[in-house]
Amino acid sequence: MTSPPTRTNAALPAAMLALLVGLATTPAEAYRVFISNEKENTVSVIDSEKLEVVHTIKTGNRPRGIIMGNEGKWVIVCVSDDNQMEVYDAKTYELVKTLPSGPDPELPILHANGNPLYVSNEDDNLVTVVDIFKGNVVLDIPVGVEPEGMGMSPDGKVLVNTSETTNMAHFIDTTTHKNFDNVLVDNRPRVAQYKPDGSQVWVSAEIGSSITVIDASTRKIAGKIAFEIQGITKDAIQPVGVRFTKDGKKAFAALGPANRVAVIDTATLKVEKYILVGQRVWNLGFTPDEKLLFTTNGTSNDVTVIDVASEKPVKSIKVGRYPWGVVSSPD
Repeated sequence: MTSPPTRTNAALPAAMLALLVGLATTPAEAYRVFISNEKENTVSVIDSEKLEVVHTIKTGNRPRGIIMGNEGKWVIVCVSDDNQMEVYDAKTYELVKTLPSGPDPELPILHANGNPLYVSNEDDNLVTVVDIFKGNVVLDIPVGVEPEGMGMSPDGKVLVNTSETTNMAHFIDTTTHKNFDNVLVDNRPRVAQYKPDGSQVWVSAEIGSSITVIDASTRKIAGKIAFEIQGITKDAIQPVGVRFTKDGKKAFAALGPANRVAVIDTATLKVEKYILVGQRVWNLGFTPDEKLLFTTNGTSNDVTVIDVASEKPVKSIKVGRYPWGVVSSPD
């Protein structure tokens, strides 16, 4: 059984005030944080020092998965209803070009070397491989039904794709582009994330209310993480986004309609605490210095900013309708 949630609601305003004062008086490097807004067809740009939206990029239809590319010079966005990806200049916010994909692209990920790009296409059961500089499709890789999650091993040798309906994690060799192993996980897997040392792959299961931990070398299940939150029914606990600290000692998991982010000890696979955030928290991302964690809260149309050191929320920032993905610029 996981540990009960820490009840801090009564002290939250004072804690938030103290943390905001601390952030304001401590010199910090400003990063640009990009938030894709699924139902507004925009990307909100947040200044990580001011903690406010400083620009809004108009995109194509239904932007979801979002990553940095070309050594941080580009923002690459899956515009799902346009069946393509859009590339924006990370500083001028101008459209650089579009990239092809299959129908309904959802999540992209780059090879560890920065090219090619792999994108999961929800409607055709394929992962499309795209050369981001030449702008052409290299090939398509067949996977399970409703592919979504995309995890890249730190050495770039293995891509892991999750299929929501098949309930599997597919292990793909990035040299041969062959699917060499499949691991059955819990219902509706959403995100696959490698630990920084490459030893494990964590797969979140939205309907299964769990995270499956897979040994990356043997592809055997090394453990499972379940969640229990006082006053929240199990069907409202829907893990999606997962992010590790750089040292690999902790993981943060977005729990959907439970409106919480779980903090997990990666050595014991135990939940240490739950952080209250906005409504239907979907994805999350660190600033490059790992001082702040931003969560996308789909139905409250905002982003919660979490101070990583204290593991407490410090601010809520209004963005567009149904914020979905989040990524930070490296400078």
